[in-house]
Amino acid sequence: MRRGLRESLRESQVSIAHLESNSELQNSRFLRIVGESSALKAGVQLVLQNPMSGDARLTVEDQLREICETLGFDFLQVSDLDGKALAGVMRVEDQLAAVDVARAHSPQHGFFSESGRTYQVTSVPVDEGKEHIATLSVGERFDFSGFSTPAVLSRAGKVILTNLQNAPAREIELSLANCPEQSECEIRLAGETYLSLPMESIQFGNGYVLRSLQSLDSASRPVQTILRNVFVIAGIGGLTAALILSMLTSRSIIGPISKVVARLKESQRTGTLPEFPSQSGQTLEIRALTDSFNQAAKAIREGANRLRRAYLEFVGSLASALDARDRYTAGHSHRVSEFSCAVAAAMNLSDGEIEIIRVGALLHDIGKIGIADSVLQKAGRLTNEEFALIQQHPTIGRRILEGVHGFEDYLPIVELHHENWDGSGYPLGLRGEATPLCARIVHVADVYDAITSDRPYRRGMENDEALRLIEECAGSQLDPVIARLFVRLPGIRDRRYTPVYSEETGVLLRHLAEALGEERVTPEAITAERPT
Repeated sequence: MRRGLRESLRESQVSIAHLESNSELQNSRFLRIVGESSALKAGVQLVLQNPMSGDARLTVEDQLREICETLGFDFLQVSDLDGKALAGVMRVEDQLAAVDVARAHSPQHGFFSESGRTYQVTSVPVDEGKEHIATLSVGERFDFSGFSTPAVLSRAGKVILTNLQNAPAREIELSLANCPEQSECEIRLAGETYLSLPMESIQFGNGYVLRSLQSLDSASRPVQTILRNVFVIAGIGGLTAALILSMLTSRSIIGPISKVVARLKESQRTGTLPEFPSQSGQTLEIRALTDSFNQAAKAIREGANRLRRAYLEFVGSLASALDARDRYTAGHSHRVSEFSCAVAAAMNLSDGEIEIIRVGALLHDIGKIGIADSVLQKAGRLTNEEFALIQQHPTIGRRILEGVHGFEDYLPIVELHHENWDGSGYPLGLRGEATPLCARIVHVADVYDAITSDRPYRRGMENDEALRLIEECAGSQLDPVIARLFVRLPGIRDRRYTPVYSEETGVLLRHLAEALGEERVTPEAITAERPT
């Protein structure tokens, strides 16, 4: 659990660092443009020549105030080569006020605090020709609006900012006092235990440290509740068995009890509670016991069925949530799942393998939840950087699901459905049968649905053209056996084939069998066509 929380915090920190670096890059671009302003350079030179002139400083302050109002900065300041402030303005409430240069800080990069406000600063040089004459610093008010987890900004052990609502600053300072500055640690706040990690991805400077927090108690509370219930039930069951065994001493009772124990031991191996037959020769107490066990077993089976239905609904909801982000790909996950099941059934795979392929195909693009809409729904051609982001979605999908119990069987599909037969795919560059069969099946179905679906930047291919492209890619991008099997599915060429979606695998296979009839295509039937 701690490992999962630690990874979650680090992923949040990476996202925040990415946003901060983008913001800093954007500010640097603005600053380079501002730093080339001839009017600003002239004003700075005037202040440098007349450092005691209030009029010269007011001229530069007016220029900085105009830049702040135009570009929305919260702090602008010009400093000489020795780091002494020449002129500056900062936003107080909704107004821009002049900086007191006599006692002003001259930050170049990182954080600084002034009058209860914290700013994040970057800077660029102001040059006249080839001569560096001054430094221009820009700052923005720093807050935790982009943080999804509790965080604390501190300096020299003193809390500067925090979004933790249930603990005062003094308590946080005392808790962090024994925490190594650049290491993770556990602290107690407001009666709860927190895991604290320093933000290592951003260099803040000036002694500032930013730490993100995650409550271990909140994360473990559901598990503790489940374990407590299990122990209570186990304790009640053990106490009941002990009482029964101590009270029933006759051979007529020991025999039935021995059978009950044997059946319960068998249930430990199979993982299911047995149903005990009621016999006329049993005593009243034994019949009551078996009836109680039978009722408990029935309740547990019903609970398991409800849990399975909830699990299926959850998987469907994940797929629908992804499809809902883009109307052009709506239904893509379900269609890929249905086509993948059709191929798997045609290859005579087992019911269990088909069920893994069905659910894995529904979840194959779940990692796109972590890709920004500006990239995922971009109408034009993607840049190399944007395509690199898209290529991360299989890895992101694995990270989302690998910590969820019961999803282990679907991870190969989610992570490896973009691996190509010739090794040119991603994220691992696997070649041939090094990619699991289930992922190779979903890859073919994914390619077919993608090229036949309309997208904002192109129209989908006609069916014949798409199937011809699938055949051309056999042996390069696609597994040749699966690709040629796919184009031979009955009815696929004239679009008469309609996949049938069902939550129950047995129903799905029955309908597929009716659609395929006696013309099942097996891998053996086209083995001779596999390239050597």
